[in-house]
Order: sequence, then structure tokens, then C-alpha cells
Amino acid sequence: MKKEQNNSQATLRKKYWQFFWRSWFIQASWNYERQMNMGFMYGIAPTIDALYGDSPEEIERKKEAYRRHMAFYNCTPQTSAFILGLTASMEEEYAREPDSFDPDSITAVKSSLMGPLSGVGDSFFQGTIRVLAFGLGINFAKQGSILGPILAIIISFIPSFIVTYWGGKIGYSAGNKYLEKLTKENVIDRLMYLVTIVGLMVIGSMIASMIGITTPIHMGKTFNLQKTLDTVFPQMIPLAFTFFMYWLLKKKVGTGWILTICIVSGLIFSVLGIFA
Repeated sequence: MKKEQNNSQATLRKKYWQFFWRSWFIQASWNYERQMNMGFMYGIAPTIDALYGDSPEEIERKKEAYRRHMAFYNCTPQTSAFILGLTASMEEEYAREPDSFDPDSITAVKSSLMGPLSGVGDSFFQGTIRVLAFGLGINFAKQGSILGPILAIIISFIPSFIVTYWGGKIGYSAGNKYLEKLTKENVIDRLMYLVTIVGLMVIGSMIASMIGITTPIHMGKTFNLQKTLDTVFPQMIPLAFTFFMYWLLKKKVGTGWILTICIVSGLIFSVLGIFA
């Protein structure tokens, strides 16, 4: 069957460092379609490879796990270590109990954690630490001191090191400690329901904030179509556009064709004055 995991202290330390180093490279294969998915796959691959052997059945399960982690992923690299550690523990639990553990819960937990940890991580590391570190570094650099870039790098690195290492460790340890209990008590099903709701809320907020499609159509000084639509259903056009893209994906339209449709229709509707 699968390879047994040896959770000695040396093996655990190796895992923690694995989560640490691989989360630092999570943006190395960033792409417009699924963003950091290949980076996350790079981080979780050693865990998956260690869980399954070379028999035809285990190779199929390994392929299934690979496909599972090629889904969309986007999160702050430093906080991604926590998700990486937790996901690794869930993959191990699924390998131990394939009949009682729902693999969809792995994807659901990943998706639900991306939004909150990105918000916290980006605000802390990009919006606070980096500003403070390079603000201080610039002051020294303006005076001609070599301490400027050195301090900027050190101040940026220390909190990143602490959060990344301990995030992976806590994620993996907490997962190993509680997942088996949660699965046996059917808590994982309720957790999946909750994280699905959170994931849908995050997607809804992303549609409203990131898709800026409006219509400039108006008649005289009294009728403004965009204002009328907003009174009926705010962000109606972005939502309709998102559902159209979802329909195309369900019809298995290729990503290249979807991009082409977006670009061509955007140009046409913009020239015609329908969308802005």
C-alpha cells in the first residue's frame, strides 16, 4: 500500500524546513490563469510523493492528488506556509483513511484560507513591514551609509522568517493533532460547509471590487442606466459577466478563447459606448 510516514523529530524538522523554503518560491511559476498553483504544487509534491508508492493504484491516487493541487491558488507567500503545512497533514490523513476522509475538504480548506490569510499577510508584510523597513533604509542611504539596504533587508527578513517557519510548523502540527478526531466526529463535514460559505463570500467580494465594468448609457439629464441598475442590483453587470465566464468554462471553452472573447468584446462594446 502507501509508504508509512516516520514522524521522528528529525523527519518533522525536515518537513518544517521543507514548508519554509518551498513557500518562498511559491510565486516562481506565477501565471494569469491560476496564479500560484504551480508554486503550491511544488511545495506539496514531496509530501504526495512520500505517501504513495509505485503500484498502479497508488500512481492513480498520486495523479489525483497532483490534479487537486493544480487548482487556482493565490496567497501571501509568508502565510502560505501555514496552508502548506495544514494541507500536507490533510493529505496524510486522506492517505491513511481514504474511505472516511473526503478529499474535497482539502480543496475547500485551502480556498477558504486564501482570502483571510492574504488580507492579513499583505497588510502586515507589504503594507507595514516593507514600508517601515525601506523607509528606515532610505534615510540611512540618503546619508551615504551602507546600513541603508542592509537594515531594509534584515528588518524585512526577520518577521518573514518567523511567520513562515512557525506557520508551516503550526499548520502541520495542528492538522496532525486534530484531523483524525474531527473526521471521526463528522466535524469535518460541518467545517466544509462553513469554509464553502466563506469561500463564496470572498469570491463575491472579489467580483464586486475587481471587475470594474459599467455602462455610460444615458438619456438626457434624467435617465442614467448605470444608476438605475445599481438601485435594482449593485454590481449587476460584473456579476452577469462573471456568470457568462463560468458558463464558458462549464462548456469547456479553452482559456485562450475566453481571453480572446474578453479582449474583442471589450473593444467592441467600448467603441460602441455600451460598456466603460
